[in-house]
Amino acid sequence: MTNNRLTTSWGAPVGDNQNSITAGNRGPTLLQDVHLLEKLAHFNRERVPERVVHAKGAGAHGYFEVTNDVSKYTKANLFSEVGKRTPLFIRFSTVAGENGSADTVRDPRGFAVKFYTEEGNYDIVGNNTPVFFIRDAIKFPDFIHTQKRDPQTHLKNPNAVWDFWSLSPESLHQVTILMSDRGIPATLRHMHGFGSHTFKWTNAEGDGVWIKYHFKTEQGVKNISPEVAAQIAGENPDYHTEDLFNAIEKGDFPAWKLYVQIMPLEDANTYKWDPFDVTKVWSQKDYPLIEVGRMVLDCNPENYFAEVEQATFSPGTLVPGVDVSPDKMLQGRLFAYHDAHRYRVGANHQALPINRAKNEVKNYQRDGQMRFDDNGGKSVYYEPNSFGGPTETPENKQAAYPVSGVAESVAYDHNDHYTQAGDLYRLMTEEQRAHLVSNIVAAMKPVERDDIKLRQIGHFYKADPEYGTRIAEGLGLAVPAEVK
Repeated sequence: MTNNRLTTSWGAPVGDNQNSITAGNRGPTLLQDVHLLEKLAHFNRERVPERVVHAKGAGAHGYFEVTNDVSKYTKANLFSEVGKRTPLFIRFSTVAGENGSADTVRDPRGFAVKFYTEEGNYDIVGNNTPVFFIRDAIKFPDFIHTQKRDPQTHLKNPNAVWDFWSLSPESLHQVTILMSDRGIPATLRHMHGFGSHTFKWTNAEGDGVWIKYHFKTEQGVKNISPEVAAQIAGENPDYHTEDLFNAIEKGDFPAWKLYVQIMPLEDANTYKWDPFDVTKVWSQKDYPLIEVGRMVLDCNPENYFAEVEQATFSPGTLVPGVDVSPDKMLQGRLFAYHDAHRYRVGANHQALPINRAKNEVKNYQRDGQMRFDDNGGKSVYYEPNSFGGPTETPENKQAAYPVSGVAESVAYDHNDHYTQAGDLYRLMTEEQRAHLVSNIVAAMKPVERDDIKLRQIGHFYKADPEYGTRIAEGLGLAVPAEVK
């Protein structure tokens, strides 16, 4: 007979799980009922703090298979040879909403991939857009505050949203994407993913290139209208989560092709855009997409909390052959993401099964809350040491890149926030432009102050006069004379 005994968390069998220990039939309940105390105490702690951003998410397991030899560009093991497969876990998410928010809101989608490589885990933590709203991490807390709830009304606040955007013109490119048809994906399967930031690949000889990641969906890009999105949000707020789970469950495995753009290091000093500015894209005419491999999702999580909720990602989870760039937004994320996980999940979050590396982890980090392995056992616990403990391997140092200048708070040199947003507008069909204008007008109408609206209209006009004029007309305002 199978042993199926109910036990306490410390493994002792439970004699009664229906009735508390009381003093007589009526009680009161006795403090000695340690099983009751443990159940209640654990229940009170079953919810870890939700993520400050990307709280609502869905995830799946899968694999990555190399389809093109890129070893001349990077020594990263997972890209080392055609046909090589690496297991992975992905988490899709909305950005601004809480854990119970609707899947079909107009919002960027997080696109975070954890590769379990033979040299440790590697995370690509991006979005379904190639750019972002800001380009310096010092503005990130303020930006996210505008997407959250007003401290007095506890309601979403369009005044804050558009005030911040209108005072941060670098956001215009991303705002244009967000308010376009691409702002509401039909499903998580029908959207592209991007690493967004610039990274550096380094090969075995120490030669490097700047790169950008592009995940292209094999399902095709599909989006839904605001009207359909609102209807689905009311009828099934977990629509995207359900769709992904059901597709994988029935064997309709979603897949993406991974491509990179590759820029020679020296081009960073002469390219028409700052290649480290995450509000800008590199022209694919200048730096064509090069195929790397194929990602397939073929296995649903067995337990949402253990896998999707406890999964932790960071652009600082790197492997040899992949290095960072001086992108100011990326530089801030290298700290902020790991720090968020230490707060939300705990100092030992990397040891959880969903985050644990497949290869053996050896370091001198000890103790901390929820340490559930052997904590390094009796091995040496400091370094340098004379007792044969693990030591560094100099060949795996981050690749160098030159820096210069004075240490001070400085802005990016390039402040053309309008050309790429205008180019995107001009690439749209008339139907797409009409949808974009309609979406923006609807989003801006609740803004109470005309000066905020007019400031934002000025940005749209500078991107393209028709763009700004149509927004102004939709809001019953005139384009400010000073921007014409």
